Amino acid sequence: MARRCYITGKDGHAGNKVSHSNRKSRRKWGANVQKVRILVDGKPKRVYVSTKALKSGKVTRV
Repeated sequence: MARRCYITGKDGHAGNKVSHSNRKSRRKWGANVQKVRILVDGKPKRVYVSTKALKSGKVTRV
């Protein structure tokens, strides 16, 4: 299961880690998602939801 928001579809992105000597290597930033129980089609389901969706009230927690 990917760490992607079930509601908004947000997920992490990738880029370069840059050292003091300016050498580059790949790295990833994870999305701020939490594993919560929400109502999906009237039934509780445990999914990853972004904190922005939780704060804005887009989901109903169980």
